[in-house]
Amino acid sequence: MGALPVAVRTLFAESEPIVHVVASKVEGRARAVSATRMAIIVALAHGLNDAYASFIPPLLPRIMTDMGLSIAMAATLAVTFSIASALPQPLFGYLADRHGRRVFAVAGPLISGIFIASIGFASTFWVLAILLMLGGLGSAAFHPPGASYAVRVGEGKGGGARYSVFAFGGSLGFAVGPLIAVGLVQWRGMEGLWIAMIPPLVLAPFFFRALPSGRAEAKKAKAPPAPLEVLRHLAGPLGLLFGISATMAFVQRTFLTMSPIIVAELGGSETLGAIALTIYLGAQALGTVTGGLLADRVDRRLLLAHLCAWALPAHLLAVWLGPQGGAGLIFAAFAGFLGMATLPPIVVMAQEILPRGAAVSSGVVMGLAWATGSVGVLGTGLLADAIGPQQATLLSMPMILVAVGLALHPALKSPPPAGVAEA
Repeated sequence: MGALPVAVRTLFAESEPIVHVVASKVEGRARAVSATRMAIIVALAHGLNDAYASFIPPLLPRIMTDMGLSIAMAATLAVTFSIASALPQPLFGYLADRHGRRVFAVAGPLISGIFIASIGFASTFWVLAILLMLGGLGSAAFHPPGASYAVRVGEGKGGGARYSVFAFGGSLGFAVGPLIAVGLVQWRGMEGLWIAMIPPLVLAPFFFRALPSGRAEAKKAKAPPAPLEVLRHLAGPLGLLFGISATMAFVQRTFLTMSPIIVAELGGSETLGAIALTIYLGAQALGTVTGGLLADRVDRRLLLAHLCAWALPAHLLAVWLGPQGGAGLIFAAFAGFLGMATLPPIVVMAQEILPRGAAVSSGVVMGLAWATGSVGVLGTGLLADAIGPQQATLLSMPMILVAVGLALHPALKSPPPAGVAEA
């Protein structure tokens, strides 16, 4: 009889590792579901936030007519919003890493929606610029914590796929934004844009309840990197990623700002300009998904080089042919797809370089880089007043070659994703 308890104890002792393995697998699946759920929630918030960001370009020809603005002044409005929505992102990222992310992730779309939906009431250029700047600050507050919620670099493999879900939501919102803006204005006039502030007012409580505050996570985590540490990383691979992102941001923002103006100059309608932007931005949504999935499977350095290289002819043909014909719209779709597919690998690589500051690193390669790239649009606007918008835009596109060169820099090479043999 005494042998039975010994046998039972032996059986339990031998089965204990199996129990731990099963429990570990169950816990892993639960964490994966939680991470995916988080990515979907912030993707919805991202779509709402970015829809307002794309209100401005299709309305620029109308604003130019109503206020008697030159192309350079219209470009200044677009750049004002772009810089306000991008430049403060590293600061907001640092605050989110330090104090918790939820307040920034929820307040961002709310602030952006309220102020962008109010631009129809602006009576002067400066009032309009201030409203755009305030709306841009809301977008800046959202992006770094939103990206860190989605990627969750501490979860390990799959960050690229999770970021692609997040980015897809933003790109989808960006794509429908021009049609919403033009539709509301054609229905109710510029003053009717106020209707667009209703969705964030309704959805903000849902996002607040659905997202964890991140305060406990911030307390347990190591202190986020200090500004000097971030600057040191900018002298290495993080700086290369920053340069690639800034260059591609310049090219994409130039296309978005100038395309409706080119259409108007050629006698096209406001609706045609909005359709061209929607096709470009809709293809960007597919590009983010593809770029995110590929970032988990192939050499990211070579992926960035190929995407940037093929984006150059696509953008040139899209601008040269224009949206009046089917071929121009097809190349606009290719250009949007290739341009935005670069973002997921850039963000994932940046967060891996600074894992203690996921929101800060996201703010650097998204916000700071986007602001830097947006400043160049002012130069394109000035050139457009001198030689015409189409010619000026065509001359701006070869800047993509800078991104290709940076992507091929040896310092950017990193270990390949899990399961991929290094070439």
